[in-house]
Amino acid sequence: MNALLLIGPGAAVGLGLFLVVVAFRPRHPRLADALGVLAEDVAPPPVTDDAQPSGAERLGAWWLRSYRVVVGAELERNLRLRGRSVSQHYTHKVLGGVAGLLLPVLAVIVVWVTVGEVAALPALASPILGVVGFILPDVLLRGASAEATEDATESLLTFFDLVTLERLANQSGTQALQAAAALSDAPVFAAIRATLERARLQQRAPYADLKALGQELELPALRDLADVMRLDESGASLSLALRARVRELRDAHLNALKITATEGSERMTLWMVVPSLAFALFFLIPPLLTLVTSG
Repeated sequence: MNALLLIGPGAAVGLGLFLVVVAFRPRHPRLADALGVLAEDVAPPPVTDDAQPSGAERLGAWWLRSYRVVVGAELERNLRLRGRSVSQHYTHKVLGGVAGLLLPVLAVIVVWVTVGEVAALPALASPILGVVGFILPDVLLRGASAEATEDATESLLTFFDLVTLERLANQSGTQALQAAAALSDAPVFAAIRATLERARLQQRAPYADLKALGQELELPALRDLADVMRLDESGASLSLALRARVRELRDAHLNALKITATEGSERMTLWMVVPSLAFALFFLIPPLLTLVTSG
């Protein structure tokens, strides 16, 4: 037992250091990832939103360059809805993995210094906690996907109102979109602003780009806005069409929230029935036991 207490922590520390060296060793990309990058329908994600990442983002950018990571469409969508770059996300993953590896070892060292005893179990859990710390940001991001989509939809409805007000102020369709997008730094506003700026630099109408953005972010409301704003090219009146479409989208969003609230209430009904059943059994069990024993 004493030999295990002495050898176990050292073996765990050595395994942790080995995993760290293996994790940070540059590798060649897998064939499937390379073919995915070369495919026409899958574009390689940018390492970061900025040309040169700063601060802690450099760690995530280095990881992406070393492993040539190909980010999936769902992960990229969730990051864009949260206003977070890919390098920031992978910085959190790498820091979480390193923290999971080192915290148990530090705990063993502190216990050994203060108490004088060596516990092998925390050190043996170091690799497991390292893996958990690495995948935890993905789990949290995927779990908040529905909330991010709801926040993005509410931001879009506000954006529609702002576009309508700008249009009523005799702004053109493109000018109304640009002015409304410049009024907030919310992730959806920032994505729309970047799309409009790219269309402006390419000297073309932004409606097709906005529709593609709505397709990428899985926001049907943004595609509807692009279709309505496209009427500006034919000289149609946009104010009435925008207000009617915003009213329909708000009603649909409100109905979706009501359905979600109803489903939550129905799930709570089950837990409300359990105390009632327990209370009923509290009164029924004694008579039943009396009948059984008397027979």
